[in-house]
Amino acid sequence: MKRTLLGLLTFCLWFPSTGAGKPTASAVGAFFIDEVWAKVGERTCLKCHNTEGDASESKFLMQDTSRDLNGLSKNLEVFLQMAAKRKAGKSRLLEKPTGGLKHEGGVVLKPDSSGYRILEEFVDRLSEFQGRKDLLAGHHQPPFFNGLTMMAPDRLLRRVTLSLAARLPTKEEHAALNKRGLRALDSILDELMKEEAFYERLLEGFNDVFLTQGYDGNSERILSYDHFNKSRNWFLKHDLNHVPEKERQKARYKLAGDYRQALRREPLELIRYIVANDRPITELVTADYIMVSPYSARGYGIYEQVRKKFKNPDDHLEYIRTQLPALKARSGKVQKSETGRYPHSGLLSTFQYLRRYPTTDTNRNRLRARMYYQFFLGVDILELASRVNDAAAISAKFDNPTMQAPDCVVCHRTLDPVAGLFQDFNAEGHLGPRKEGWYKDVFGPGLEGEGLPQKEQWRALQWLGERTAKDPRFTVAMAEHVYYILMGRRVLLPPEDIDDPMFGARRRAYKQQRRLIEDAAKRCANANFNLKVIFKDLIASKLYRVDGLAAASGNPQRQEELDDVGLVRLLTPEQLERKLTALFGQEWGELVGRESKFMILYGGIDSKSVTERISDPSGAMGAVQRIMANDVACRNVVLDFSRKSRERLLFPNIEPDVVPGDKPDSEAKIRRAIVHLHQHLLGQEHTAYHPEVERTYQLFAGIIVEARATKGLDKRESYHCGRIEGRRIEDPNYTLRAWRGVVTYLLRQHDFLYE
Repeated sequence: MKRTLLGLLTFCLWFPSTGAGKPTASAVGAFFIDEVWAKVGERTCLKCHNTEGDASESKFLMQDTSRDLNGLSKNLEVFLQMAAKRKAGKSRLLEKPTGGLKHEGGVVLKPDSSGYRILEEFVDRLSEFQGRKDLLAGHHQPPFFNGLTMMAPDRLLRRVTLSLAARLPTKEEHAALNKRGLRALDSILDELMKEEAFYERLLEGFNDVFLTQGYDGNSERILSYDHFNKSRNWFLKHDLNHVPEKERQKARYKLAGDYRQALRREPLELIRYIVANDRPITELVTADYIMVSPYSARGYGIYEQVRKKFKNPDDHLEYIRTQLPALKARSGKVQKSETGRYPHSGLLSTFQYLRRYPTTDTNRNRLRARMYYQFFLGVDILELASRVNDAAAISAKFDNPTMQAPDCVVCHRTLDPVAGLFQDFNAEGHLGPRKEGWYKDVFGPGLEGEGLPQKEQWRALQWLGERTAKDPRFTVAMAEHVYYILMGRRVLLPPEDIDDPMFGARRRAYKQQRRLIEDAAKRCANANFNLKVIFKDLIASKLYRVDGLAAASGNPQRQEELDDVGLVRLLTPEQLERKLTALFGQEWGELVGRESKFMILYGGIDSKSVTERISDPSGAMGAVQRIMANDVACRNVVLDFSRKSRERLLFPNIEPDVVPGDKPDSEAKIRRAIVHLHQHLLGQEHTAYHPEVERTYQLFAGIIVEARATKGLDKRESYHCGRIEGRRIEDPNYTLRAWRGVVTYLLRQHDFLYE
């Protein structure tokens, strides 16, 4: 076959010639590892040719080298053996993948594909190396994190406490870290993950994943009229006679809002309960209970049965675990249940989740099945399916394409059985099986080859949850969710384009990340599926702690490898609001909540129409940053100076009458104050004459010089920024506005706006 330019280029790159123009043994080994194995064997052959795959009885068996690189030598051996076997003068390694020699896998590589050309180059140049044991000798890659700077322990601690607990580190935490180093981080995290702020962060992150708060309509619509008609609208008739008549309408609106908030929050409270009580995270799909508050319990009609369990029956966000009885319809028909209870199965069976992912007569629960795979097994089911070029032709050729057409079956034989397990729930997420029974023209209910026994039909989702909890993919999916919460980005996908010059670098980065996530998942499973173990593992990892990428400078391949390491992300509106509160002692109040002006504009989500956070700032987001910096500085500088020195957060060691040049020690005092601001607001540990401190000092001094040069400038602080108890504050030296300018400047820095 005529060599293509790409094939010759590949050969030239990987087979440096000896004096006789022949490849060396080490070059053959390198070519096998980086081209044959990485781009063909691992991606194409290994899927079937392993001890548990469809070709497990074949002699051409390979090992997954993701964890055991020693498997490379064994894989090379089987490739060499297959390459040496010939049929009619042609290597079996080239015949089989193109569908020849009765290959049961059919055509997996076309003769004009890059993968085939890689095998062709490999086969053509192996004759003199047959039987050699040293082809892989000396081949190794430098450690992945070689040359990178890790974050200092104190800086790491600040990042973790601000991110997960919305506060600065305590003196005790700093002392423990200084005494024991990173070994102290484990116990620090144990205590941190008991704090209320951690759970708010946890639930916020998991809502980003599951989006359960984003279902259509008023919250109480998750409760079907058929089963909860007497209780779901209890707030309309609730006794408010103790409220003055002129305020009752407002009180009833608040009652309705609190009730609706309580209902929407229930699925997230299940996650809180599991994690806070160190219960197995598998209960996310197996829990035989739900979480209810005093308000949502009234909606379910079970308040009288559980009211004594609440500490405060007027707290709409106090949750307890309970079980619903089997649902009873208005007609008197009771839900089939061998226990007399509703068959709870964690999140899978909650009405909120089922309504958030609705169905139609044509969709037939396939959306619910697809999201099940994505959320709980980490599988994008759509990636299994090839794209059909001519759907009309497929429909014309087959009576039932989803069960007959190969292009359709590849997806539907996995998707449709799981869809059938949700058959008892209608489009609105209510209990409502089809009167005609489940569809017969689809693959029957089950999970990956295991059919649902008829006797288990009444508890189909419990049956599904039990099997999900035992699947190793479940814990890996949970680790991926925690990775997203910590890093603010999804996990890497394996690179697909083997012709991409950066394929090798992207593959190495992907594999490094997968090892971290899979190791964390394994340790979680070994710790009774405690999700906190994953948080601690990922935080302690080098992927999270990387603080400098200078080692990649000037090397495009290395830059690509390291593109996704470390944590550099724009703070979400919620995170930024919490950070402001932690550092200034009061919230800004413009980024979160029902009345927020900027949440969506600043990249937030509403879990319904806006479901993906914006990670790259727009011009509008830049404007919000400017508004925030100006407004927060305006509100806090004069306020901080009005406190006693020991109570100040921003200016504990300086007074507003200290002006550059007035006294011998004035500049030193100002520089110390600036060093404190850099540390407090940005987490930067600088000396008094560090370039960043110098720049800030020049800004401070420049504002004062300019103010003094402006004729008639009011020597009182700004009307909007400089009032305490309605009284404008004197600023004879213009230092208050100078410090306000400094704080504004620092709040617009990368180290403040990014994590």
